[in-house]
Amino acid sequence: MGDIAKGVLVGAWTLLVGWILPTTINLAMLCFTVAPSLDGVVNTTRLRPTTPVGATLLLVFSVLFGLIMNAMQSPLYRILEGYLLWPQSLYLRRCHRHQALRTTLDERLQLLRLEREARHRSLEEHEQETLQRLQTSPELEQWRNRDRFRGLVQRALLLEQLARYPVDPDQIAPTRLGNAIRRFEEYGHDRYRLDTQLLWHELNAAAPEQARRQVDTARTSVDFFVALLYGHALVTVIAMGSLGASRADPVPLIATAAATAALIPVWYRTAVAACDDWAAAVRALVNVGRAPLAHALGLALPKSLVEERSMWTLVSKFTRIPYDDPAVALDRFRRDLEPLDTPPPGTSGPVS
Repeated sequence: MGDIAKGVLVGAWTLLVGWILPTTINLAMLCFTVAPSLDGVVNTTRLRPTTPVGATLLLVFSVLFGLIMNAMQSPLYRILEGYLLWPQSLYLRRCHRHQALRTTLDERLQLLRLEREARHRSLEEHEQETLQRLQTSPELEQWRNRDRFRGLVQRALLLEQLARYPVDPDQIAPTRLGNAIRRFEEYGHDRYRLDTQLLWHELNAAAPEQARRQVDTARTSVDFFVALLYGHALVTVIAMGSLGASRADPVPLIATAAATAALIPVWYRTAVAACDDWAAAVRALVNVGRAPLAHALGLALPKSLVEERSMWTLVSKFTRIPYDDPAVALDRFRRDLEPLDTPPPGTSGPVS
């Protein structure tokens, strides 16, 4: 019973902070900045949050719209990731752009590393060739001298920017947020051939509770800024649209529209940065959750990493495509089933 209550509280907290709180902020901005400028058109005095009726309506609509945004979070994220409502030409152009940016970041860091190592040891032939190519590359000309004066912290920031891209260049998305999310979506497959997108619910069901909670908590920060971003976009549109109303006060409307429009890219970049914690939490979930997942699926985790990658490849195929004879290759990874009261690895106590 305590575990159920704890799960409900965690879920309520992520919903409250991730979606309802930013919705409240956006509705309050409408009430305090846009609504007063329309008093000459509509009498909104009694509906302001400073009155009991207005405060109640603000709370009700905040919860209502927060729940609606939470239910729509998948398409909302997909738009920002570049997967939904993007023209194909724009999608491909932005993907090529980010592939070039990732390559440039990678080569800049390679150049810094090779130049540092060249001062301490003799480079091998292939390293010397790479160093010479990077030192003469026209794409790096604007960065070479500038990067050499960077300190350790600034170089670490370059590495942080590179880490926000997927390892596989073919997985590059057309936006920064899309790449920041895609890099941890591909983590399980890149390291273990575990398709976490396909087996996400199974992984969540089997992983330790603390790992699952960390993922929910880390995602809440990203949800908050995404909801704030969409709300600010809506406030901007409403404020600009209200300028056409008769007897509307243009000064607060224009100021509100300008302020919210200027904050949209700030919230977007903050959401991208907040994905770092989300990525770390998902990485931990995969690392510590794959053994309980294998146990829950009736499999024994192999000692060899090569064998483990083969096992997860077979599990992904078995889950994704209809059954056929080659699926029996999974039999060599199956384990002897224990009694039902035997706890799986990574958990404490008997299974209830």
